[in-house]
Amino acid sequence: MSTSSSPPNGPASPSHDAPGWLVRLFSRIISARWIIIALYALVLPPAAWFAARVQQDNAIERLIATSDTDYVKTREFEQVFGAGEFAVLLAEADDPFAPAVLDRLDKLERALKEIPRVEPNSALSIYRRAKAGFDPTPEQSEALRKFVSGTKLFQDQGLAGDGYLAIALVLDVHTSQERRETLSAVRRAIEATGGDGAPLKTLRQVGQPYVNIYLDEDMQKTGPKYFGLFAAFIIGLCLFLYRSARTLAAFLITLGVSIALAMGYIGLTGGILTIVSPMVPMTILVTTTATLVYLQSRFVERPADRSVDEHQVFAFANKWLACTASVFATAVGFAALVVSSIQPIRQMGIWVAVGLALSYIVCFTLFPALQKILKTPTAIEQKVAAAWFVRLTEALPRWSYRYRWPLVLGSIALSIAGGVALFGLPGVVKPMRLLTDPVEYINSGSRLYADTKAIETKIPGLSVTEVWLKGGVGSVSEPDALKGFQAFHEGLVADPEVGAAIGPTTILRMMQYLGGAGDAFPTDAEALDELAGTLESLAPVDPLLGRFVQKNGLGQTHFTIISKATEHEAFERLQASIDKHWKSAVEKNPALKEFELRTVGMAPLQARVSQSLVPTLVESFELTVGIIFVTFLVVFRSGAARLMAMIPSLFAILVMFGVMRISGMTLNVATILIASTVLGTSENDQIHFFYHFQEGRKEGSVEQALRHTLFVSGRAIFFATLINAGGFVAFGMADLPPIRQFGLLSAVAFVLSMIADFTALPAALWLVLRAKPDAEPSPAKQPGRTPATNSSSQTN
Repeated sequence: MSTSSSPPNGPASPSHDAPGWLVRLFSRIISARWIIIALYALVLPPAAWFAARVQQDNAIERLIATSDTDYVKTREFEQVFGAGEFAVLLAEADDPFAPAVLDRLDKLERALKEIPRVEPNSALSIYRRAKAGFDPTPEQSEALRKFVSGTKLFQDQGLAGDGYLAIALVLDVHTSQERRETLSAVRRAIEATGGDGAPLKTLRQVGQPYVNIYLDEDMQKTGPKYFGLFAAFIIGLCLFLYRSARTLAAFLITLGVSIALAMGYIGLTGGILTIVSPMVPMTILVTTTATLVYLQSRFVERPADRSVDEHQVFAFANKWLACTASVFATAVGFAALVVSSIQPIRQMGIWVAVGLALSYIVCFTLFPALQKILKTPTAIEQKVAAAWFVRLTEALPRWSYRYRWPLVLGSIALSIAGGVALFGLPGVVKPMRLLTDPVEYINSGSRLYADTKAIETKIPGLSVTEVWLKGGVGSVSEPDALKGFQAFHEGLVADPEVGAAIGPTTILRMMQYLGGAGDAFPTDAEALDELAGTLESLAPVDPLLGRFVQKNGLGQTHFTIISKATEHEAFERLQASIDKHWKSAVEKNPALKEFELRTVGMAPLQARVSQSLVPTLVESFELTVGIIFVTFLVVFRSGAARLMAMIPSLFAILVMFGVMRISGMTLNVATILIASTVLGTSENDQIHFFYHFQEGRKEGSVEQALRHTLFVSGRAIFFATLINAGGFVAFGMADLPPIRQFGLLSAVAFVLSMIADFTALPAALWLVLRAKPDAEPSPAKQPGRTPATNSSSQTN
């Protein structure tokens, strides 16, 4: 590209040497341009309709594959005891038992009970049921204070404490829409009954459902902003680079059709977008745009002695192999994510692969048709930017030779440091931390984040784990079994890994307390028999007891464990505690031997996702490396190409992990994808680099080939990298930390890869090929002519 009306002096590609079938293919495509436009006009409306049907659900449980064995067990548990999401309203006040405070909470609870799918529970509601009503008079307020303080049951469950009373909410919601409607109704009830104003100090609303809604609302609010910024970036860059509104129109139409077809495929297959899904359309957009830049940049470099029609066919035929190889490697590289057991990541890989395949077809059919119809100009008709790159192509080869050893060794050293930052060094550096705590996925400056952190010291936790006990018919109500359950419960509540444990004996003790018999668990045989009879008679009719004991058959029960465990390691410790206390209880109470223990629940499943993150990173990365290597093996015969293929991408990825470690970032469901994303996207540059390097080596020296490569593909690599980095840096404005980190780190990695393309890669080629610069600077070549065959390149 040049700023003059004639092509600049400098190396150029060989003349028309593409296979005849490619020439004929693109000649026919361009000739059938109006038929192609008509076909896309027919396909676009249904694609847009299916794309509009795609829904968003950022619930963390979407990370879990429905085929997962533990997930299936959790759903079986819910069929027996019911399903629900757990949330907490925590009312703080100087005196939570003051009449005015209790009046506010009483009104709020009554409003909450009227909301479908909401089951509130609190010390106040328990007192109301026990005393057949409650009025917030000074006398009844004082009676409630004594009632709550007379036992540890309320404190152990986190329903009451120093300066607060809590309302636990069980939400019977199963879809994003149900969750949104239910929590909206809860918010309206809160506002209608006084909100969190006086006499309350504050009313905190926390729990997994609130996190899920926060993620949903944030993605809906910021998603259009990401793509709006990317569109503005594309417009500005295209106008700067090609200085043509017609070229810009061809770009935008091609990109619009590509993303409509990709999203239409997701809608057609019933796909639902999740927290990692914004990367799907953005990856397709930046990869497609980079392909368009490679094609258009080759098109505008038209020699003066070649007609526009002939050169257009040449440009597409010349770039077909490199573009095909790069898109294929990228698509299959993303398809490698199917090895992940994390459902959205697996879906992301498939969606990106299909989207790239569709965009590839669009780039080689619709785009040339638009070029011809819109008459997009070449450098001869319209001055274009970046003529300075010609001067750079003259200087870079010799500069990279002069500093070849520092460049190569420095790249290796930085890559090793990045690898240590990621995987650690035994006894010296720990591996990078994995993060799956849902609350850490939201903005640390948000009210929800602050409230969640504020109550961590007040209540036992927000993570719910279910211990499911399955026995024979009637086994739960046996006196000896109840005695064993209580022993198990006592072991759990005394364990530091457990915040609170609620089970059948907890409910029975609460009933005893409500009846005035105290909360101590009976030990004599007669009292145990009486307690067992109470269980048998009330289980079918009492809603609270029915949530913990199988109503028909009395053969199953469960303990709800509330803890602060959110990461996989914490759940492993919790599981070890559960197993230890169950084993101890069974040894002391043989009646428990017939019960099968299962640990279920969405919280441990979500934390278990972290187990799948490292395999996702390693396995998909290995597959991507293998696929790209095979692609280079097939496309390029040069041993150097095979060896050097992924130096820039691997360097960028490993150094990026070093940046993560230094900045204190962690691996999460989004950042774990960076390695495969960067490798799958940036290898485009290396494929185009080596394609033109081999093209130049046919009749030239290493130095001439490097100059030819940098002249033909260097500017495209530079601007394609700007597009990649600019597209992903839009995510840097995201409110959600994982998305923000993914965007910024990906942009950094793309820039690092480009720097390596122009420094470490040529330096490594000098070393591997054992070549030296030409004795004299190569004479300038006119575009369209082959490099000189008389080379003074020397080899050792």
